[in-house]
Amino acid sequence: MSLYRNSAWFLKGLTEFTRNAFLSTSKRFVEKDLEVSVAGRAFMITGANSGIGKATAMAIAKKGGTVHMVCRNRDKAEEARADIVKESGNKEVFVHILDLSETKKVWEFAEGFKRKFKALNVLINNAGAIMSQRDVNAEGLEKSFATNVLGVYILTKSLIPLLEKSADPRVITVSSGGMLVQKLRTGNLQSDRGRFDGTMVYAQHKRQQVVMTEQLAKAHTNIHFSVMHPGWVDTPAVANAMPDFHRSMKDSLRTPEQGADTVVWLAVSEAAAKNPSGHFYQDRKIVSTHLPLAWTHSSPLEEQKLMSLLEDLAKTFQPH
Repeated sequence: MSLYRNSAWFLKGLTEFTRNAFLSTSKRFVEKDLEVSVAGRAFMITGANSGIGKATAMAIAKKGGTVHMVCRNRDKAEEARADIVKESGNKEVFVHILDLSETKKVWEFAEGFKRKFKALNVLINNAGAIMSQRDVNAEGLEKSFATNVLGVYILTKSLIPLLEKSADPRVITVSSGGMLVQKLRTGNLQSDRGRFDGTMVYAQHKRQQVVMTEQLAKAHTNIHFSVMHPGWVDTPAVANAMPDFHRSMKDSLRTPEQGADTVVWLAVSEAAAKNPSGHFYQDRKIVSTHLPLAWTHSSPLEEQKLMSLLEDLAKTFQPH
């Protein structure tokens, strides 16, 4: 990654991704955008037991939505569910246990969900993983790729028929501003060549999520797709995966609720659905997916190649 790209990103972050930046930019938010009831609408949120995912689940539950929390750890999920039900007074909150790094299980979960539930209005792909060292899952796939990219692809693709049958369907993926330092690369999806740098691998996955969103939006025009950057947020995941960054920036990090604001806006507001599908958002606004002069643009051929590789991998592990 170029020094220029890194420096430009950090300067952008200091002015746009912090808590103060949120407090400043939120003054232009239209309050009535979120003054809606979503009773009768069903929302699936991955990684919903802490951080941005839990804050999103809480906000949607308070607006009357049916919430499907998809989490890896049952104890943490049940504890989060109890908090959400108690604070929101909404009992339509359901826990589903799934580790998105277990590729075959993602397929099995999605197929089972479609059999059991008749509607899903909004899918929020929030769960993510940053690995400190390279590790593989039972299928031999690098675990953070399996979670951040292939798991998101399989879950989304498998649930598309159910979303298409539901009213005003939307898919929102929580990416990261870190993707701005990465150009799409499809030649090392398993990160098995060169030194493994978990933070940069994660940033590449977040670039792949942006490309995936753009491509799925073109292919499925009756679903509203969006991808977003929550800003720099104080979450357990950030504290664990990037302790130095967390320690040095702690006083400037956003709360999980501030980080979740644009996710909730994209999920429930009428204003969001009026925007074209397939865009990248920051603080309720469509923003560029590239830093100026950073040479991170990819060709349509490369983007198509990513989708073909994901489709082939997904099919390989699809239960028959």
